Amino acid sequence: MRRDHLAAIVALTMLAFAATQAFAAPIPRSAKAKYDFRIANPCPTNRNPRGACPGYVIDHIEPLCAGGADAPHNMQWQSLADARAKDRDERARCARMRKERK
Repeated sequence: MRRDHLAAIVALTMLAFAATQAFAAPIPRSAKAKYDFRIANPCPTNRNPRGACPGYVIDHIEPLCAGGADAPHNMQWQSLADARAKDRDERARCARMRKERK
């Protein structure tokens, strides 16, 4: 294969990879919304509005990829085990939604 053809193939491959990563990129979250949620809803484990919350994560009730708001009213504390299961379901749901948009 000629060198210029190889360079073109590499460039196209890199471009295709970058395009797929742009669609798979996580939706940015608002630090202020998360802070406001924690102030109104302290950690269920230790009742602290700041710092670590052992065994829990803050989760969006309606996922951002499905149009859920990045706001305190769309957030909840969720156990790590429940969060893992919900994340699996959400990844599949959001992948279907991205596929439907194409």
